[in-house]
Amino acid sequence: MEPIYTFMLIVMAVLAITGLFIGVMNDAANFLNSAIGSRVAPLKVIMAVASLGIVIGTVTSTGMMEVARSGMFDPALFSFREVMILYFAVMLANIILLDVYNTMGLPTSTTVALIFCLLGSALAVSIVVITSNESVSLAEIGRYINSTRALAIMAGILLSVILAFTCGTAVMYVSRALFSFRYHRMFARLGAVWCGASFTAILYFALFKGLRSSLGGTAFMDFVDSHLLLSLAAIWAVASVLLHFLQMFRVNILKANILAGTFSLALAFAGNDLVNFIGVPVAGYDSYMMARGTGDMTMKMGALAGDVSANMFLLLGAGLIMIVTLWTSRRALSVSKTELSLSSQNEGEERYGSSAVSRGLVRVAMNMSTAYERVVPGRLRARLARRFDKLSEEEREGGAYDLIRATVNLTTASILISIATSMKLPLSTTYVCFMVSMGSSLADRAWGRESAVYRITGVLTVVSGWFVTGFGAFTIAFIVGLALMYGGNAAIVAVAVLCGWMLVRSNRRKNRQAAVQQEERPRTTSTEDVVTECLSEVGEAMGQVTRIYDRTLIAVFKENRKVLRDMVQQSNDLFYRSRERKYAVMPMLQKLQDSEIDTGHYYVQIVDYMNEVTKSLVHITRPSFEHIDNNHEGMTREQIDDLVRIGDDVEVIFNRINVMLRNHDFADIELILELRDELFESIAEAVKQQLRRIKNRETSTRASLLYLTILNETKTMVLQARNLVKSQRYFLEHTQLRPGK
Repeated sequence: MEPIYTFMLIVMAVLAITGLFIGVMNDAANFLNSAIGSRVAPLKVIMAVASLGIVIGTVTSTGMMEVARSGMFDPALFSFREVMILYFAVMLANIILLDVYNTMGLPTSTTVALIFCLLGSALAVSIVVITSNESVSLAEIGRYINSTRALAIMAGILLSVILAFTCGTAVMYVSRALFSFRYHRMFARLGAVWCGASFTAILYFALFKGLRSSLGGTAFMDFVDSHLLLSLAAIWAVASVLLHFLQMFRVNILKANILAGTFSLALAFAGNDLVNFIGVPVAGYDSYMMARGTGDMTMKMGALAGDVSANMFLLLGAGLIMIVTLWTSRRALSVSKTELSLSSQNEGEERYGSSAVSRGLVRVAMNMSTAYERVVPGRLRARLARRFDKLSEEEREGGAYDLIRATVNLTTASILISIATSMKLPLSTTYVCFMVSMGSSLADRAWGRESAVYRITGVLTVVSGWFVTGFGAFTIAFIVGLALMYGGNAAIVAVAVLCGWMLVRSNRRKNRQAAVQQEERPRTTSTEDVVTECLSEVGEAMGQVTRIYDRTLIAVFKENRKVLRDMVQQSNDLFYRSRERKYAVMPMLQKLQDSEIDTGHYYVQIVDYMNEVTKSLVHITRPSFEHIDNNHEGMTREQIDDLVRIGDDVEVIFNRINVMLRNHDFADIELILELRDELFESIAEAVKQQLRRIKNRETSTRASLLYLTILNETKTMVLQARNLVKSQRYFLEHTQLRPGK
């Protein structure tokens, strides 16, 4: 056996383990979001329930996906080397694709990624095989690959998106109209029956999606298949009675239902979806052992189309890797944040912007609402509207949404996936879970006029990303497959090293970002705590502004691209944190007492001025980096001398400001005003000098634009910083909100 095949096998094994890690990061949103979004239990409890589902799902799985061996191509027409290259290209392309999606925080389907990677790689290898054989025409390529299954999956994607969103909207609307947001009284009467139906759907989902492979052919499953309605009715009745008794003993059956749904989704995920990642490398291992046993490297691999047996130790090992990733990876919940931000009942900073399509859809919805008001009697409208009255800040349970919506999400997704599984329709678990959540958010009026355009843009972004998945997976695998086939052993090693380098670099970068996000201060609830935290952040932020501004000027003078890139990143982080604080102003103001209103506006000013300071800093660092990154001409000696003098003056002002903010002693505030006026005169003189240089053509156009940008933004930044100090002084002079009072 040539060493190159051993190398390929080792790389595929490593990528299989990496794929398991990435798969958990991508698909964790499917089975964690409802429990996390409703805060049904502490995070550790939710993770433990999901881990149990993963373990049972892996050990009860019958084995690898058949599609990895013969679903997308006929292995009898390919030699051992061609099959190994095909699988190798699939693993490289699949890992790169899913890592990109996780980096962007977008959920995608691991199944779709695998299918289209197989299709693209198989097409590339088939083309090379056919063109190298004069007796075979490209018109016969249909014998080599199977495009029917890929088309069925694309149809399933479209079906799952439309059907899941529609059903999620309808079920949530009926449920909310029945229970309202203040659901406790009505739930005490009808909750057992309603949760019984939900539990029945979840159990049916667990049996048909999660344990179908291991229970298939048993007398129990045959009876359920032949008496489906009777079986479901019996389970519903028994579950309703049991839940009623639990409810009598003060057990929160909604929480039990949600945790059961989380367990079922995790079980199905491990037993059916994530096992895709080890299907390709195991098929490669089997090919390796077949060729090694015969000693014939040119043998055809028709034996791959035979029966597939499961290796229990391999499945259990995969399950353990999934669980370790779930508990230890900082990035495992990044995809969940996308869905939760789009479905949250709370208002705040939106993750996505506005688009022409989303604005048009909102206008259409508003017109439909107007037509609805004309048709439906006013008394009925008012009665229904009261069922959708939102809870006050004090009445909310603390999560992104309540237990009713979490149960609807799990139940509706379970029903749709179970029906699709029993009918052998290729629905995607990821797509169904996400779109059901979006539909329930719409029906629950989480998308109000303040947030609808942004959240619709987010949904359209995610959905378009799904459809790009297939094209991207196919394209990447096709290109990699051709490179490996034509490049030989050198290309195999080179592409493997390149892929490894990309993954290591991406993983380090994203882990650093995730670590920063994890270092969040504990959520404060009292007004004084919020104010104290904000004042502390202001002092810390101004210190960072001083340092970033000084380092940026020096890096521009020295044309240091690396330092400028770091300054852009740090200034962006500072600006985003300041913007988050700005969006948190409204909830804080709602908690103020009447006696605190007069001083609350100073808090608003502090937050706003801090946001403006960081914004000006970003407008300095970004153009500076872009100028040097594009290899434009640097500053002239005269420009550098001017900016050095101005930078020194800014540093003096900022240092005094930092001392005042740190000590809460504002005795030098009038001195700051004098220094500011002197700085502004220096900036005005520097601008005049630059205009003369421009007229005399003593400097380049782009360098002049950067120079003027730095001067103007410096002026704005110092102006807002002085206003910030003044507002903080007025704020601290009032005792109602003063920290420590």
